[in-house]
Parts: sequence; structure tokens; C-alpha cells
Amino acid sequence: QVQLEESGGGLVQAGGSLRLSCAASGRTFSSYGMGWFRQAPGKEREFVAAISRSGGYTYYADSVKGRFTISRDNAKNGVWLQMNSLKPEDTAVYYCAAQLRTGIETTLKNYNYWGQGTQVTVSS
Repeated sequence: QVQLEESGGGLVQAGGSLRLSCAASGRTFSSYGMGWFRQAPGKEREFVAAISRSGGYTYYADSVKGRFTISRDNAKNGVWLQMNSLKPEDTAVYYCAAQLRTGIETTLKNYNYWGQGTQVTVSS
């Protein structure tokens, strides 16, 4: 089992940057593929980015490709989402999630553990 806690959200102007962090508990962090999802008001939670267990493979939603970068450090039990060139439509609560399947997962229901979320607000 793993517990996840996000941080780093906040208010930023369009074009700005934020770096989200996800701290994981437990000694088996490297056994989990990790992902970031987001949920805007009145909308369903959607996939943003994912990274494999080793960190060697990453995958992004088309809406963030080229602007966001996911990374992890298994020695530090951490996952990060660097968000650049932010747009007002990036405004949402961002969630970190962990899954036990092999490879990359983009489907919400395939993730086993979730953090509580961190709010990102991008003003125009």
C-alpha cells in the first residue's frame, strides 16, 4: 500500500509555471507506475501524464504535450509535474495516483491509490 500527498499548487498568471510534487510513503514506491490527473469544476477527472516504474517511459495527454513534464526519483519516493506555459484551461485540482500494472496507464479506473489533490488556478 502507498499513501500519496500532493503539494505545489497555487495561483499563477497565464504563461507562467508551477511545479507540483507528490510525496509517497512506503518502501515499495518503485513498484508503482505513477500518473497525474486533473479535474476542473463541473468536469470529469482526466488524464494528464504518466510515468513508468523506472521512469524510463512517459506519456502525456495531447492538451499538455510539450508544456508539462513528469519525472520521478525512486530514491526520494517522489513524483513531479513541471508545468510551463500555463493556460486558463489548465485550472483544476491536480491529483497524483499510483498503479500496480506494468507499463504506462492512462485510464483512471486502473489506478489503485490517490492523493487528496492540489488546486492549480491560472488567471488570464
